[in-house]
Amino acid sequence: MSAERELDAAGVTAPALREAYRRCRALNAEHGRTYYLATKLLSAEQRPAVHALYGFARWVDDIVDNVHSGLDQKVTAIDGIDARLNAALTTGTTDDPVLAALLDTVHRYDIPAVHFHDFMASMRMDLTVTDYPTYADLERYVHGSAAVIGLQVLPVLGTSAPREEAEPAAAALGIAFQLTNFIRDVGEDLDRGRVYLPADELAAFGVDRERLLHARASGRADDRVRAALRDQVRRARDVYTRAWPGIAMLAPRSRPCVMTAYRLYGRILNLVENADCDVLSRRVVVSNGRRLAVALPALARAVLARTA
Repeated sequence: MSAERELDAAGVTAPALREAYRRCRALNAEHGRTYYLATKLLSAEQRPAVHALYGFARWVDDIVDNVHSGLDQKVTAIDGIDARLNAALTTGTTDDPVLAALLDTVHRYDIPAVHFHDFMASMRMDLTVTDYPTYADLERYVHGSAAVIGLQVLPVLGTSAPREEAEPAAAALGIAFQLTNFIRDVGEDLDRGRVYLPADELAAFGVDRERLLHARASGRADDRVRAALRDQVRRARDVYTRAWPGIAMLAPRSRPCVMTAYRLYGRILNLVENADCDVLSRRVVVSNGRRLAVALPALARAVLARTA
């Protein structure tokens, strides 16, 4: 379905606002293949809001991860976005296109502003924090970088139970996706100077940053590294288990979308295990064929849910 038909279905009529949503949709399509595919399973009226939420997150994250910018440039850029975000949420107006779509979505779905403040706090952490001594330290980061994404999207998805009952599972699913990314992208994160795996848990297997760097440079994970990563996969699966009951709490029309994302991200962990957790020399990717094999049955379920 075209962006124009989605915007029509969502009741977005103002030309400037339509262009703002189009920009967010393009950010989603460019950067988030799994999320973008899953979003296709939502009803047309829901999609622009999800694009706005993800587009904003992607915009900020790209600034933080830009290897061509220095720390001072990144701080200035994040400060500027944060100031404009606060002004938009306070005044209800903005001339920034990404923030315009975000603000419209916040108002339409009554999304608490605190979720965006928490997100920005974690993005600031990424500017200076490069290691996490314990999982408790990492949890403070992933609350703002991942849990709040689930909480932001939940009002758009809708629930069949009271929203507050579904919130813990929605937060857990966001964290599960993030932990999956940390395991899959450990090599790329090392290239950026970051380790998102708890140092004390790595140390339990005799692994530290230097051993990870050696594995990255040599293109081969040793037994200790593989054992440490298997332990991180175990934790991620535990978080997926906590998130699972939340899918049944969603509005029926939204369940196929979230189930697809759940299965595709879970598949990444399978691929990590199939590679014997040797992910420092390459990035495991769910094939397009597998994506379609998961998405096509979900599309049929989504159609049925909308007509039921």
